[in-house]
Amino acid sequence: MSYEVVSSIVAVMSTVTASPTRSPAPARPRARLDWRLRFGALSLIWGFSFLLIKVGTDGYAPFQVTLGRLVFGTAVLAAAMIVKRERLPRGGRLWAHMTVAAFFLNALPFSLFAYSELTIPSTLAGICNATSPLWGMALSLVALSEDRPTRVRVAGLGLGFLGVLTVLGAWQGFHGLDATGTAMALLASLSYPVGWIYVRRTLAGTGNSHLAMTGGQLLLATVQLAVVTPLFTGVPRHFPLVPLLAVAALGTLGTGLAVLIQYGLVAEVGPTTAQMVTYFIPVIATAAGVALLGESLRWTTPVGAVIVLAGAALTQARRG
Repeated sequence: MSYEVVSSIVAVMSTVTASPTRSPAPARPRARLDWRLRFGALSLIWGFSFLLIKVGTDGYAPFQVTLGRLVFGTAVLAAAMIVKRERLPRGGRLWAHMTVAAFFLNALPFSLFAYSELTIPSTLAGICNATSPLWGMALSLVALSEDRPTRVRVAGLGLGFLGVLTVLGAWQGFHGLDATGTAMALLASLSYPVGWIYVRRTLAGTGNSHLAMTGGQLLLATVQLAVVTPLFTGVPRHFPLVPLLAVAALGTLGTGLAVLIQYGLVAEVGPTTAQMVTYFIPVIATAAGVALLGESLRWTTPVGAVIVLAGAALTQARRG
């Protein structure tokens, strides 16, 4: 959930942070089961993130949840950078571009999801998150000249948005859904590909490591939320324990550890396999919301989710 994994961002980050001067250390061979376990852990962490957001907003304002999430996530990456003896990137222009990326990839979508879950179930938020590849494909056709449309990808785009309409029950007039909360969740999902495209156009070939770039980006997002949060909410008078633990888990696991696991998977099995975690997130988010939060589930939700995921998968096809 820290970086919703679709093939676009994985490929971009792999290119962006490849160092031209340093040869990577030879990776130790890992047992096949090992990467599968980490793949499963990553799916669970990001799938449960929507439940953690819901629990967190039960005790704290949405901006407070987002700020706490970023603080804990940044702390994890800072610790990893200290262990690996890595430094933050340098250069004023680089940091200016990273500031924009931090807004679209972290500060804005994290805040929108937190606000959306005040009025919509975590299950719906998780499914809205799965539309990111659809938005990404639609935007890339306009913003990235090298991304040529194919019949399969265009069909996937249409199928995916048909799935969105199914989830929302469009033929029933969106009965029972909060329009504002749903729109916020969809805008959060749209924010990710906007950020990915910006990164691709402005930060390619910097020569900095994944860890340094991500650590700097999360730090900038934390500063942005630290500035904005006091303008909309005061300091909490009480600190409910369960929501606080949810925020801590959301940041430590879903915004810190998950990023480290993701990059490890990309390095070991490649971005194509690693990005498949995207298709497990809404399934886990739905199961968690229904089983642990008692959220209701209409037939349109799972059926529409399957259609969305099928469309998203087709948009990642490179031929056809």
